[in-house]
Amino acid sequence: MTSFIQTLGAAWQRAGSLLCVGLDPEPTKFPAALAGRSDAIFEFCREIVDATAAYACSFKPQIAYFAAHRAEDQLEALIAHIHEKHPGLPVILDAKRGDIGSTAEQYAREAFERFKADAVTVNPYMGFDSIEPWLAHEGKGVIVLCRTSNPGGSDLQFLSVDGKPLYQTVADLAANKWNASGELGLVVGATFPKEIEMVRAIVGDMPLLIPGIGAQGGDVEATVKAGRSANGTGMLINSSRAIIYASKGEDYALAAATVAKETRDRINAYR
Repeated sequence: MTSFIQTLGAAWQRAGSLLCVGLDPEPTKFPAALAGRSDAIFEFCREIVDATAAYACSFKPQIAYFAAHRAEDQLEALIAHIHEKHPGLPVILDAKRGDIGSTAEQYAREAFERFKADAVTVNPYMGFDSIEPWLAHEGKGVIVLCRTSNPGGSDLQFLSVDGKPLYQTVADLAANKWNASGELGLVVGATFPKEIEMVRAIVGDMPLLIPGIGAQGGDVEATVKAGRSANGTGMLINSSRAIIYASKGEDYALAAATVAKETRDRINAYR
């Protein structure tokens, strides 16, 4: 079985891209042709995926945008479609789960057995026993929240722990104590390039999922220079709304492809 880290490394090289396309479907923003369709969320995302796959190293569906519309079955179908039609592009389920014991085990089964995700985002606030059940799924990626892109992240992530910010403690724990599977990564927001640089120094070549460019305004040049690994990869730089809602017209898939290509090329210019 090919692991998440192996699949991701191959995707970086084959695609020549560090772009992760986020899938946050909101039916009120869909083109008129999809209005009223029971499978509108799947069809919208499928078109986006097929249009942008050539420019991406991964896809990241956000589970809340599906669950809120009772569309978990469409999420299952979408991930199956990505695996079938675009093999080798890993799917990261953005769920930010954070619970312990048997509850965490059930969340892990949901992500990896029901939805067939290659990796999932998790919240480490409850400590290692909230991370450990995810690691039992061989070859699956676990991407731990570290320094998030929202302004309020500083409320907790900058609290001092033994003289250093909490987010740096999380990075150190993830890299040096929790990563028994070798499949861990970290979420670090593009809105804080100095912190990206600090995390990279702590974790070595561990993959960083970096949201915050595009609609959230993160600087691409600063992000790439701060977060790239020694071989110029090491990052999944996520853009969601700027790509998938590049147009609200019938050309939405073509517009998404155009923005995805432009974003990939802008990232690559600084690698």
